[in-house]
Amino acid sequence: MQPSAVPELAHTHTRPIHWLATATAVAGVVALSSFLQPGAATAAQAAAPETRSAPAAVAPPDPAAVTFPIECGPVKAVVKKRASGDLDGDGSPETVAVVHCDSPMGTPPDGVYVLTRDGDGGKPRVVATLLDPKDGNTVSDFAVRQAAVTATLFGYSSADVPRCCPDVKSDVKWRWQNGAFVRSTPSGARSV
Repeated sequence: MQPSAVPELAHTHTRPIHWLATATAVAGVVALSSFLQPGAATAAQAAAPETRSAPAAVAPPDPAAVTFPIECGPVKAVVKKRASGDLDGDGSPETVAVVHCDSPMGTPPDGVYVLTRDGDGGKPRVVATLLDPKDGNTVSDFAVRQAAVTATLFGYSSADVPRCCPDVKSDVKWRWQNGAFVRSTPSGARSV
């Protein structure tokens, strides 16, 4: 065996102490960076001479202030998901709530309800049922976008399918048309 022309360097072999020193240095940098933060932005745009404030936005209806038309027996109805938007083009937001019974076992079916306020901005109320819990579906991928409600529904093809394992999936969209919510299947939707 021939001796190497380059002597072996001690620092080319990593040892646990090297890793410990590196970890300590990284931890020190992270800790220091948490104390050294940039200041808050202070730039402000000058107001125009005739600036007028916009009217206060109307808050969307709160699902906590509504009794939903769902039968839950001894358990409570809970709002699983909610989203707001102006669905009918009147300038006031509606709230769409996905609601089910707070069952301690299984997967309870969902109901989808549209809430609005009375004309004077009063108490919220349910004005439409988009999905009845009696249909036995559960809701996922729920959203309100561009004046439409979209959701993915999971259901069952027959009563023989165990309630744990839905075997039907469908994408749906509801849009306000001619005084009612119309259900459709979005383009590009696929079912299982």
